[in-house]
Amino acid sequence: MLRHAVGVALAMGGLLAPRGARADINDLVLARLSNQVDNGAAGITFVPQNADFRALASQLGVVLAPHLLTPADTLGYAGFQLTVDYATTTIDPGGVYWRARQGSATPGALTTVGIFARKGMWFPAPALEFGVGAVHLVDSHVWTGQLYAKFALVEGYHQLPIPSVAFRGAVSRMMTQQELDLTTISLDLMISKHIGVAGTWRLDPFAGFNTLLIVPRSEVIDPTPQIDPLQMGNENDALLNFVFKDQDDIIRNRVVVGAKLQYYVVQLTLEADFALAGSSVDDRPGTTDPCMLMTSDTTNCDAKDSAKGQRTLSLSAGFDF
Repeated sequence: MLRHAVGVALAMGGLLAPRGARADINDLVLARLSNQVDNGAAGITFVPQNADFRALASQLGVVLAPHLLTPADTLGYAGFQLTVDYATTTIDPGGVYWRARQGSATPGALTTVGIFARKGMWFPAPALEFGVGAVHLVDSHVWTGQLYAKFALVEGYHQLPIPSVAFRGAVSRMMTQQELDLTTISLDLMISKHIGVAGTWRLDPFAGFNTLLIVPRSEVIDPTPQIDPLQMGNENDALLNFVFKDQDDIIRNRVVVGAKLQYYVVQLTLEADFALAGSSVDDRPGTTDPCMLMTSDTTNCDAKDSAKGQRTLSLSAGFDF
């Protein structure tokens, strides 16, 4: 017993031990989403490619967006759930904007893992459920904090041919990424039906529709990190720094299907999400737009989301108490 406890402690210590500051392959280098322009005697400038920035944020926002992973029924005011979640989401390997990844070859999908706690409540209104969790993008330093609140409009009619219906609002906030501030808000409508199996198992198939509002904000980008501006002769290097223009909210829509299988307190949930291709435009008309003054490429200023459709397969395992 003691030997087992020591082994667990050593394993946890290895996971929590400080690591070097090296970048992982899914970390972002947003300076790659710029074009270097030689202005002759005026010197070199870096022009940010806002259309690429918008498409990157759109696809990454879907990867890090909250998942349903629960039926429309709430856990009940005394219910509590703890789960570990795994998800893999497709991305467009041909998307030129993925050159912002630290890694060279673009994969066909990105993977996330997370841990969540969910609690049913009766206050301030019955049929409420709240959830909180953290999600990590594998092979990166990226973490997101996630919160949601679900209100069941109809639930509990398990003996009648009446489905449960719920509305949910959720938010995902990126952390530990120096160059990008990314927030994803999810507004969800979901429906499910409880099915008892052999008096011991319960099956809850569910479906839903999400509208995702993805809000990207650029931090200051240093396109020449290898140059120290504090050294003699490099004083003008800081003038090359830039930021991507603030984008209008990116809108993506998802269709969700899944099922939760539970035996006693052990539950397993499988979910498939289908995100439609992006089409929203960062429409900022007028010649007073700073972007319009920097470049004649107006399509780069009124950037259209060119992100292709994406698919997510999620698996959640845990305990319902």
